[in-house]
Amino acid sequence: MSKLRPDLQIIADNIVPYSRVLDIGCGDGALMAALRDDKDVDARGLEIDPANVSSAVAKGLSVVQGDADIDLSAYPDGSFDYAVLSQTLQTTHRPDVMLEELLRIGKQAFVSFPNFAHWRVRMSLLFGGRMPVTRLLPQTWYDTPNIHHVTIDDFRALVRDGKLQQEGQWFLSGDKQTSKAAANLLAEHAVFLLRG
Repeated sequence: MSKLRPDLQIIADNIVPYSRVLDIGCGDGALMAALRDDKDVDARGLEIDPANVSSAVAKGLSVVQGDADIDLSAYPDGSFDYAVLSQTLQTTHRPDVMLEELLRIGKQAFVSFPNFAHWRVRMSLLFGGRMPVTRLLPQTWYDTPNIHHVTIDDFRALVRDGKLQQEGQWFLSGDKQTSKAAANLLAEHAVFLLRG
C-alpha cells in the first residue's frame, strides 16, 4: 500500500476489499487512490477545495466539488459501506448532524480528528496563554478552518449521547499508535469507527 498519513493508514487497513467508500473532505484523494489500487474499493470523494478536486481527478479518481455541511443530503440512504471523514469534523458547522449524515449514507463511518486536549495544547494555553500552533494544528487561531475544538472525551460523549455504536478506536501520538489509556491527554490524533 502507498505511504499514507498515519490516520489514513489506519482507515485503509480496516476497510474491507471491494467495498463502496465515500471519502468526505478527501483532499487530493490519497486515501481513495490507495483503496482503489490496493483493495479494489469503489471510492468516491467530496472535496471543497477546487485545487484538490483537480489533483484527485487527475489521478483518475471520482471526486466532485462540494461542501459537506450542505451537499451530503443529496446522497441516498445506505449508498456506501463506509463514509470517511478525516480531519474534517472540527471544521463542520454541526458535528452532531454530520455524524448522523455519515451513518445515514454509510453502514459504518470512520472519523478522525486532532485532539485539542493533548498535553502540548494544554501547556501552550497554560504557560503561553495563546492558542497553540503545532504540527497537527499548523494555523494560527485567526486563520484556522477549525471552528470546533473537539477532544477525545468530547467525541466519546457525542457518540454516547447519539446512541451510536463504537466499533473501533485508534490513537496516535506523533505518527505512532498509542494506548487508549489516558488518550485524551496523550494522543494528538484519534480515529473512530462508528455504526448507527
